[in-house]
Amino acid sequence: MANGATMHLAVSLSPETAPSHPTDAGPDFSLLARFVQKAEAAGLDMVVLTDSAPAAGGDGPNRQVPFEATTLLAALATVTSKIGLVAAASTVAHQPYNLARRFASLDIISHGRAGWNATIVPDPREATNVSRPEGFSHDDFRRRAEEFIGIVQGLWRGWDADALLFDKSGGRFFDSEKMHLLDHKGEFFSVRGPLNVARSPQDIPVLVMSGLSEPDRDIATRFADVILLDEPAGTRADDLKRRALAFGRSPGAIKVLMNVAPGADMAAGPDVIADRLEESFRSKSCDGFNIVMPPVLSVLDEFVDHVLPELRRRGLVRLDYPGATLRSHFGLAGEEG
Repeated sequence: MANGATMHLAVSLSPETAPSHPTDAGPDFSLLARFVQKAEAAGLDMVVLTDSAPAAGGDGPNRQVPFEATTLLAALATVTSKIGLVAAASTVAHQPYNLARRFASLDIISHGRAGWNATIVPDPREATNVSRPEGFSHDDFRRRAEEFIGIVQGLWRGWDADALLFDKSGGRFFDSEKMHLLDHKGEFFSVRGPLNVARSPQDIPVLVMSGLSEPDRDIATRFADVILLDEPAGTRADDLKRRALAFGRSPGAIKVLMNVAPGADMAAGPDVIADRLEESFRSKSCDGFNIVMPPVLSVLDEFVDHVLPELRRRGLVRLDYPGATLRSHFGLAGEEG
């Protein structure tokens, strides 16, 4: 992390903190597209697209991202070429097979830049919209989410990299020996597989996990590629990486980003924020930061035009993208095809 390592940077769109604009006519994809393009021009590793169920009352429904996150990811993939695109998708509102197929397709559309943000936080509003008004107990929800994530990753690995042949003359679409049925029969789900989508250009889409309580952290260190921790988290990156060793994973298999909201610090100046980020990074608290901000260009401009150059001057942030896929941005193992 420190001693010459690269600080990873992401931005998470947080409409809940955005100011109200009563004159807005409605959702505007072009504004979100310009925001993500600005983040890409700045060389940020990824943008995290939040998604959530509408609130039960008040103005809650008007303060959410105005598009379903995976649909927005697909659209943004057509107007960007380098930045990673991560969408939140609930384990309650989707079935594992359909979600795995959707993200596998998104990864192909984006040429290996897609990721799934899986949160292990039960939301009663979601359950009431998918015929589960009784919701889930915390223990059931956690076990169900763990099974769900394992199925999705298993389906993503159902095809070897060279399994699809597309041999029209020989009448062979795939090599059956390189196709692996999941044949999962668990407590909550039964899924045979395989996916009817080709293997990901980056081996498998990147799995991002966030909203972790203490009991969730073993699940995250077993499955996740990138973990987003709230600040102050009380857990350092090296603690999580030690847990990963218990699951046979190398410490470098997980990147830990701390969620930060610059807020009032932005007005304090290029150095106050840079000092704060550098201190956390060099103390091995994290591998980088997820900057939580409203989808407003002026707020991103402040970070990109003032804080980022100072971080680069200090040699903490890379100058350009190291490869074509989201995995390559983070230095994560995987195949690029």
